[in-house]
Amino acid sequence: MRKKAMAITYRNIEEKDNQELAAVIRTIFREFKIDQPGTVYTDPTTDHLSEVFKTEQSIYWVAEEDGKIIGGCGIYPTDGLPDGCVELVKLYTSAAARGKGVGKTLMQKSIESAQHFGYNEIYLESFPELTTAISMYEKAGFKYLSAPLGNSGHFACNVWMLLLL
Repeated sequence: MRKKAMAITYRNIEEKDNQELAAVIRTIFREFKIDQPGTVYTDPTTDHLSEVFKTEQSIYWVAEEDGKIIGGCGIYPTDGLPDGCVELVKLYTSAAARGKGVGKTLMQKSIESAQHFGYNEIYLESFPELTTAISMYEKAGFKYLSAPLGNSGHFACNVWMLLLL
C-alpha cells in the first residue's frame, strides 16, 4: 500500500519555525556554495525570523509538507528603500520541494501581500548561482537593476531586481 503524500500547506511564520527554517536556509546556502559573510547565512536574524516579521507591513510565508518546513518567502520594509517599495526576502525551497511549484506559490503569496499592504514596487537581492530563482523572478516581471537599493546589509549579493506592481 503506497503512502499518499500530504498536501503542501502555506501559512504565516510562527516562533516554533525559527530553528527548522534557519537550518533549511543554511543548508541551501551550502548547497549552492554561497555560504559567506554578507548574506543571510551569517545574518543573526536568520535564527529568529518570527521576531523579524512582527515588523509592521511585513509578512513571511512558510510552506510545509508532512509536518516539515520545505520553504519560505516574505516581504520586508528594508531600511533605505524608496517610499512604496518593499523587499522580497528569503525565498528558499528545500531540494525536496523543487519542481513542485512551491517557490512560485510562495513568491506569489508575497507579491499579493505587498499589494495588500499598498506597496507599488518590490525589490530583491540574489546571486547568479540561483539560476532557477532568477528565471522565476524574470517570468514574474522583475527587471534587473545596476546597483542595490536600501540597506539590507547583505553586501555579498550581486543580483538586484525590481518589480513594478
